[in-house]
Amino acid sequence: MSTPETSRFVRLRVELVLEVDDVEAVTGAALARIAEDDEMPDTERAHAEGAVTEDTAEALAYLVDPFDLVGDVPGVELQQASWSSELIDYDPDSPDWDLGEDDVDGDEEEGDDGGERSVR
Repeated sequence: MSTPETSRFVRLRVELVLEVDDVEAVTGAALARIAEDDEMPDTERAHAEGAVTEDTAEALAYLVDPFDLVGDVPGVELQQASWSSELIDYDPDSPDWDLGEDDVDGDEEEGDDGGERSVR
């Protein structure tokens, strides 16, 4: 009798809701991160700078990096990551924000989500 092979790949889903108290600090940090990226072409840099200046969600997408969450975890290597950010209306007392519910519908529809980044 043989045992079925188990996948070595794990999908880890994380959802965060952040309250931005200082938009200028977030925007400034994102602009600094973009300026430090020596490999970013000038046309992409100009687009990124405009995007983070106009949209706080876009600025956060430049500052949050999933690799930072798992980079020091022994025995794992990040294979693929994508993340997005969007401005939302948030009511912590609403049952719509129950973090105990699983997302059983699968992947969300793609749309204009504000900042969206991907790494492979």
